[in-house]
Amino acid sequence: MKSAITVIKEQIDHFYLIRRLSIYEIKSKNKNNYLGYLWELLNPAIQILIYWFVFTALRDRDPILMNGMKVDFFSWLLAAFFLWTFFYQGTIQGSKSIYSRLKMLSKMNFPMSIIPGFVIFSQFYVHIIMLVISIFILNFTGHFISIYYIQLVYYAFAAFCLIFSLSLITSTLSTIIRDIHMFLNATLRMFLYVSGVLWPLSILGNNFPKTMEVMKLNPLYYLIEGYRAALFGTEWHFLVNWQYTIVFWTITIVLFLLGSILHIKFRRHFIDYL
Repeated sequence: MKSAITVIKEQIDHFYLIRRLSIYEIKSKNKNNYLGYLWELLNPAIQILIYWFVFTALRDRDPILMNGMKVDFFSWLLAAFFLWTFFYQGTIQGSKSIYSRLKMLSKMNFPMSIIPGFVIFSQFYVHIIMLVISIFILNFTGHFISIYYIQLVYYAFAAFCLIFSLSLITSTLSTIIRDIHMFLNATLRMFLYVSGVLWPLSILGNNFPKTMEVMKLNPLYYLIEGYRAALFGTEWHFLVNWQYTIVFWTITIVLFLLGSILHIKFRRHFIDYL
């Protein structure tokens, strides 16, 4: 618990620096590109266009039923895809955030725990922009803004907490054992197919009900369904599904406690490992 309090205090005390470094992170990453910041938006946009072409243009998919409301497949996919992109990019970039910044570590005069923080924050800016674009598209297709959108603030915060907790663990382990990052990169791609991004888990209900219940415990699935419930205005997801809310925060807190302990224990030796 002492390690967790230390990490939280470091994030609060250095929040201004985290924001500054996150902006610098975006600038430095795109300074040699002609299109600059636009690539942060173009990459996920191109990917979602590919899914639109495959699942809608080439083969029309049946609408998805959400609490009695029929939602066309592309809108249903769009509502979750950019959350998945934020989760994937934030976790991957967070896992290598420490060992890829050797020069910064040797000259730093701020806590190492803010390094995963500002890296994830730089991805969070992109996520917010893509979310606004998604909202515009969904309103254009008939899914209008409602009071349920208030949930997006909660779920965006929850997504950040989950990614940061994971990154505390993976950034520490990746610094010690470099293969961890490669393993994580391969494993996370699987989450695209088991978290309900591309297909509804409810189709497992009749034949594999136990499998479906286990897959619903995935914290990313909880976030995805929450985003969809907010964007389509179907329910107050975190209240209606309060059991999964408890499961999500239990998993996230456990990951954060474990990540804090690992980070505090090994960070004094990071330079030696590097």
